[in-house]
Amino acid sequence: MPTRRPDLLGTGLPDLVPGTFLRRYKRFFADVRLADGSVVVAHVPNTGSMRTLLNEGSPAWLTPAADSARKLRWTLTLLGTPDGGMALIDTGLPNRLVADAVAAGRIPELAGYATCRREVAYGTRGSRCDLWLEDPTRPPCVVEIKNVTMAADGKAQRADFPDSPTERGRKHLAELADCARAGQRAVQFYLLGRTDRQEVGIAQGIDPVYAAALRDALAAGVEVLCYSVTLSPGRVALEGRCAFTPP
Repeated sequence: MPTRRPDLLGTGLPDLVPGTFLRRYKRFFADVRLADGSVVVAHVPNTGSMRTLLNEGSPAWLTPAADSARKLRWTLTLLGTPDGGMALIDTGLPNRLVADAVAAGRIPELAGYATCRREVAYGTRGSRCDLWLEDPTRPPCVVEIKNVTMAADGKAQRADFPDSPTERGRKHLAELADCARAGQRAVQFYLLGRTDRQEVGIAQGIDPVYAAALRDALAAGVEVLCYSVTLSPGRVALEGRCAFTPP
């Protein structure tokens, strides 16, 4: 049976449907077996490698499409992890989750701004920031959000970003650094979207250029915030601040 709609993911979302993950292929497709034994093809809304998550037989939770005419009826939203935890797969949800948390005053470091807008054009590289916070009493604050789900190699408590080389992520760091140098507040927000880890790190071996860009951004005054989430088939919510290991 479908489970209760997750908290903080916005009204009108359908219930999640449980299944068993079988495989991912062609990057944006996954086969999932439902409880009745049928196998469905689900859209995978994640451009990363999803390294350490693609384990055949893992629990999976799907969101059914609201539009019956959509080619793929299902979207892969959550995956179980080998340690009995859960991971947030849909990379469109972290931005909504953080925006809702900012609006509700649940992130003290980003509180006190009069307005919070999403997908605002900024910088000189054609970027759109995840959040743009404004208040007449202070400079604007630009926030970029990244979902962190890859178990770190040799670090039992840590998840690392990125799980594959990310030119887009490097561009965002450069934009944030430019904003910080210009006197604006710039924040790189890492959402730890995996419940079996308690710390965020940087996968220097996967993308050393990203690690170097983050070091440059930190030197320019960019702030890093890391928050974990609570995940269950019936609930997705911001948990609290977690530790960060810089590159």
